[in-house]
Amino acid sequence: MARRAAPEVNAGSMADIAFLLLIFFLVTTTIETDNGISRKLPPPQEDNVEPPILKEKNIFVVELNKNNDLLVEESPMELKDLREAAIKFLDNGGGSGADACNYCQGARSPSSSDNPTKAVISLRNNRETNYASYIAVQNELVAAYTTLRNREAERLFGKSFVQMEKDLKDVNYSGNKEKLKEDIKKIQFFFPEKLSEAEPKK
Repeated sequence: MARRAAPEVNAGSMADIAFLLLIFFLVTTTIETDNGISRKLPPPQEDNVEPPILKEKNIFVVELNKNNDLLVEESPMELKDLREAAIKFLDNGGGSGADACNYCQGARSPSSSDNPTKAVISLRNNRETNYASYIAVQNELVAAYTTLRNREAERLFGKSFVQMEKDLKDVNYSGNKEKLKEDIKKIQFFFPEKLSEAEPKK
């Protein structure tokens, strides 16, 4: 009796199918990326450019020592109080004439910042400062700017600055994105993020 040949499965196209599936998953899979602190480096300047002259009262000095103690304007401060202190400084509006601020709601003290556009927060740290403490201080300072921008955006446009930025990134946003960009720039002009990070001390 003749032996019957075993049936064979044609696997010639399996490699093509596997390759197509691989391409499909590569195209459709989203890769999660870690979000860090958003920082934009200033453009390079020429060597002969004189740095701008800043009034001492327009600089808000925040320092972290090697023991992770927070000093604000050379006075000890708890981290939970830093955001409010930064808001008071930025929103003071103590200037007059060309430096006057008509949208500031602060105390208008002549000994504090003239205008949010002139105010600079200087963050200094020691080389032995704990990284977590440094990031926590950064977050509080950035949150102070966000709080003021949200307030101004609500007053002018009826929604928060954070929501405006979300709308700008949203591909399904139905409004005018060009106008939204201009509105965001306007809020950023009122409260520019001037956060200076000094060279760490040894």
